[in-house]
Amino acid sequence: MSSTSKKPQRKLRVGVTIHVRDGFQSVWENGIFQNCAFLVQILNLSPEVEQAYLVNPAGIRPNDAMMLDDLGLPIISLDQSMELLDVIIEMSAMLDDNWVRAFKEKGGKYAWMRVGNDYVIDIERAMFDKPPAALCNDKPYDAVWTIPEYEVSCKDYFGLTTRAPVKFMPHLWTPLFFEKGIATLPADKHYGYEPGKSRWRICAFEPNVCMVKTSYIPMLSIEEAYREKPEFLEYVRLLNTLHMKDNGKFIGMARRLNMVNHGLCSFEGRFAVYEYMAHFGDCIFSHHWENGQNYLYYEALYGGYPLIHNSTFIKDYGYYYPEFDTQAGGKALLEAHATHDLRLEDYKRDAKKMLYTLDVSNPENIAIYTQELLNLYAH
Repeated sequence: MSSTSKKPQRKLRVGVTIHVRDGFQSVWENGIFQNCAFLVQILNLSPEVEQAYLVNPAGIRPNDAMMLDDLGLPIISLDQSMELLDVIIEMSAMLDDNWVRAFKEKGGKYAWMRVGNDYVIDIERAMFDKPPAALCNDKPYDAVWTIPEYEVSCKDYFGLTTRAPVKFMPHLWTPLFFEKGIATLPADKHYGYEPGKSRWRICAFEPNVCMVKTSYIPMLSIEEAYREKPEFLEYVRLLNTLHMKDNGKFIGMARRLNMVNHGLCSFEGRFAVYEYMAHFGDCIFSHHWENGQNYLYYEALYGGYPLIHNSTFIKDYGYYYPEFDTQAGGKALLEAHATHDLRLEDYKRDAKKMLYTLDVSNPENIAIYTQELLNLYAH
């Protein structure tokens, strides 16, 4: 529930929470770490912000695989945050209810930034006896910030459970981390689409940990294309499926597919997109359900790879098919195979324009985040 407090007579100091744990932790294991960094970057470009910080409640130093050391993003503790900040945005690391109340009592503002489909995730946790994420709680929210992909499924869930206004913020992405990853590739490997191949190696990177992003529609759509034109396919690699490879229901479905029975499909673990595509991929096939803004899309387009997808947010980019339509997905894949080399330069030029709309330096994005910061003081 929001409360009224006056904006300081100076620029704002803003913190964004990030979850750091003991042991190995990579920026590529979860997109939320990039979310945190991009949010701090755009806030630091706001004319209303004196300084934005990453807030590390655990007090553990991020390891090198988090790629944070040379970004110039100051990291502060929770104790420092209480004394220093005017606004805290809970994002990757959850804050204790009592800490938030104490922060609010001293005049601070508290926003909750959600970048996952919590409506679906929370239902799955409840129905399948998974550990609760404690997302529904009694904290005194001033606002919930989220991104447009969750307007249909999560808006009312967020608003009713938090009793706070729900604001839709621009999705942010720059190739900052991705270029760091590409720079680590061996000298003989290149990230970027290479034309001239008659047969394609297709990769699907859906995480398969929640209903919103799974490999099922990519598998079925690729099978549609393979049955129509088998000579176009070299191999299919389904990443993030190792935990399902012994599941009878999953294997039963997979064995109904020609591409599996013909030895043209494998089940793989988790890898960074830049690393895997540089070694094993020509095309990315994706599917989502109410989760249509994904770094995977931007990484694929950045490399000029043919992206087969069902996201209305980028309907004019890549090769679009609607909803769960596997026949349309198969046709989009064959269209990409037939035309991508011919239109590659236009494809890359259009992708570059689209990617700029996501950039932290885009004035339109800066203006929206600035205004919503100020709106925290309007209630």
